[in-house]
Amino acid sequence: MSQQATTVATEGDVTTITLNRPERMNALTRAMIDEIIAVLDAANAGSDTRVVVLTGAGRGFCGGADLKDLNSPQGLLPSDSPESKRQGLRHGVQPLIRALRDCDVPVIAMVNGDAAAGGCDLALACDIRIGSERTRFMESFARIGLFPGTGGCWFLPRMVGLSKAAEMVFTGDPIGAQEAYQWGLISQLVPHAELLDRTMVLARRIAAGPPIALRLAKMVMHRGVDMSLETSLELAAASESITLTSDDHREGLAAFLEKREARFRGA
Repeated sequence: MSQQATTVATEGDVTTITLNRPERMNALTRAMIDEIIAVLDAANAGSDTRVVVLTGAGRGFCGGADLKDLNSPQGLLPSDSPESKRQGLRHGVQPLIRALRDCDVPVIAMVNGDAAAGGCDLALACDIRIGSERTRFMESFARIGLFPGTGGCWFLPRMVGLSKAAEMVFTGDPIGAQEAYQWGLISQLVPHAELLDRTMVLARRIAAGPPIALRLAKMVMHRGVDMSLETSLELAAASESITLTSDDHREGLAAFLEKREARFRGA
């Protein structure tokens, strides 16, 4: 029986997506992209999932697109014309980056090893990244005559500044775990033996929070990156009017006054 290229496991409110092609460094195929997007769409549609964790099997997180089959009839970019390549990126690969960024629920990348090329951009599209001493980020596109067309040129300058982003993109050199932590590419750097447990502790903690408030907070933060402060404040006021009239807010206030843990229901 063939091995599933993507596995999905849900425990309580947390759904974990594992890229499961360790022999190919979890390189992405069209079917894998479709499967991941389907899980994210289900979270948006009101499933019980409150947090999504994305990780890879084996020693790597993700090596990007499967270069062996990239230009084959079954690959992500099957035709040779520039227009077909453009459409292949727009409709084949980039929708996954958009789906991660636009997912209503928080998405955590558990970067268990190398995140290279499109795999690097995949991690950058997540809301939070956690890594270990084995984590490395590399925008290795330049090594094969390409550049990051899956979001890296947008994410990196906003995360690490233009100079560091340019160095990563122009050289394709790997950024190790300590440097990634110092630059803010990962928010936690933990021992590899503890990576899964520490990631799940954070995921469960976030999942226990107020779903409506977290969804709106994610939206306001991401949209605010390209807004003026005044516009962002207006968006925040409109969004906060929803949370201020929610049952979760009333429950949170009551729990605070009664000195107990709040039980948020997403209403």
